[in-house]
Amino acid sequence: MSSGAPRTVRDYVLYVEHRLLTAHVSFGHGTSNARDEAAWLVSGALRIAPSALSNRLATLVKGPERARIRALLASRLRTRAPLSYLLREAWFAGRRFYVDKRVIVPRSLIGEFLMPGDPSPLAPPGIRSILDLCTGSGAIAISAAHAYPAAHVDAVDISDEALTVAARNVRLHGLEGRIQLLKSDLFTALSGRRYDLILSNPPYVADQDMDDLPCEYRREPRLALAGGPDGLDLVLPIVYQSREHLTARGRLVLEVGASREALETRFPEAPFLWLASEADECVGYWHKEDLDIFRPS
Repeated sequence: MSSGAPRTVRDYVLYVEHRLLTAHVSFGHGTSNARDEAAWLVSGALRIAPSALSNRLATLVKGPERARIRALLASRLRTRAPLSYLLREAWFAGRRFYVDKRVIVPRSLIGEFLMPGDPSPLAPPGIRSILDLCTGSGAIAISAAHAYPAAHVDAVDISDEALTVAARNVRLHGLEGRIQLLKSDLFTALSGRRYDLILSNPPYVADQDMDDLPCEYRREPRLALAGGPDGLDLVLPIVYQSREHLTARGRLVLEVGASREALETRFPEAPFLWLASEADECVGYWHKEDLDIFRPS
């Protein structure tokens, strides 16, 4: 950072980065390090898209903008809330979404397979029906609707508050005619419905891990994170019941996070295919016939 008080956009990015590092905040809600979070915070305060920041680095920051940067930084350090909540935005699969404390910040690895401009490898391009279980903000459902323009999408959650946020995002992306939001405890309200593709990023954090989460994660709804003693409280019903809700050539894509080991231990003979993402391999991928082995014990 330049000597003295920060003056340019570049100065402020470096200043915010330094403050984040010395305060030992945690990342993982759209950024993985202090530099990226600082750039996002500054761009948010300047009210520009993060992608536009690189062209503004030499620009002098004016009084009202300086005040917004410092106020936003102070709030981030004081509350330890994810920056997404303070900015009321999240970026997922290359698109912007509205978020607040009623939903977790969308960060599922499934988004890597639904990026704009890339043919999605999750299913053939002409599929007609998609289900997003535990939709939260609706980010996966909306990304899937963009990736598969011929498909109708059902987006399900048990939380009325989450569905309210999801409805706002559906309107934001102009997809009211293609996405139906449904309140349901997993498949309970979906009797008789069949899908070519079921996507889900359910709660899968084990009880012991919940106790160890950084403060930023504890600011998110516990309902959207906690997965029971081994993280499988919702994962198991999904793998048990998905077969009855898939079409003949349907596919299940399920993120299980750190509960992958517990799932593999419970079903040592099961055919597991884990999709390789940039961050980890914890997204399971099964054809309908692969799910025959998953039966309640």
